[in-house]
Amino acid sequence: MLGKLARQHDPNVLVGFDHADDAGVYQIAPDQALVQTVDFFTPVVDDPYTFGQIAATNALSDVYAMGGRPVTSLALVCFPEKADLEILERILAGGLSKMIEATCTVIGGHSIRDDETKFGYAVTGLVHPRKVLANSGAKAGDVLVFTKPLGTGVISTAIKKGKAEQVWIDAAVQSMTTLNKKAAELIVGHNHNAHGFNAPDFEVHGMTDVTGFGLIGHARELALASNVSLQIFSDKLEALPGALECIRAGYIPGGLNANREFAECVVGYESEISPDLKALLFDPQTAGGLLISLAEKNCERFVSQARDLGIAARHIGNVSASQKPLIRIY
Repeated sequence: MLGKLARQHDPNVLVGFDHADDAGVYQIAPDQALVQTVDFFTPVVDDPYTFGQIAATNALSDVYAMGGRPVTSLALVCFPEKADLEILERILAGGLSKMIEATCTVIGGHSIRDDETKFGYAVTGLVHPRKVLANSGAKAGDVLVFTKPLGTGVISTAIKKGKAEQVWIDAAVQSMTTLNKKAAELIVGHNHNAHGFNAPDFEVHGMTDVTGFGLIGHARELALASNVSLQIFSDKLEALPGALECIRAGYIPGGLNANREFAECVVGYESEISPDLKALLFDPQTAGGLLISLAEKNCERFVSQARDLGIAARHIGNVSASQKPLIRIY
């Protein structure tokens, strides 16, 4: 809908909504820019504290995906008039715990009465204007690295239906409450030094986080914004425990079907891939991992260092010159 409105022309806007990027970036000084994003949603788990943690992790992720450092946040609350306020207190406390972990200060917020609970944050971060990692920077010859397993959408659906096994819930919650902070710091910390940009350890060219549009939806945005094509190796993808079982049992969120209907037209399948795995490619993720496009020569070392930090990083594909189909699955 934003695309139908009159465009504002402001030279300080470094990243707007033109390429469906993760956050907006606005330059405020020669060496400083704001990263701004907002995200909120309905509960995906039963425990209020955990829901707050997940909502905060998800909102913070967009700042990390741009190479930024979160600094402040505003809470967004929709809460039923007759609901127990202790539940809201627990939600807020869970969110605050993750904001503290991210060293991001909650400075206020806004609440309204609503029949359905919704919670999230508007987050502001900082980034150097020359260090922004947009989804438009991927280059032919790069490799794709992804930092989390897939499947939070289908497992969340199983939770809502009361059909999720506890081991599935535990693994999904662990993933959804793990900040992308360590991965982003590994990238940003090695992408520049105090003396300039001439000798980066890791040549990271583009990045996005995988959230509601699923792996294929966000990979599509990366490919289109960068004018490249992507090859994804299905046997390199990691699924959360129970994710494929949830798909086989029919616990399919509406978002998965919508993602597939929208984006599968740009996908070509080059080998026999199970229907379950095909569905997983479109599963909407909450607080998902970072999809990183970096120089091939840096891949092995980056994955190794990420794993040393406890990040489930995997080399899942390659980047090539633009061709059809836009995304090939092997």
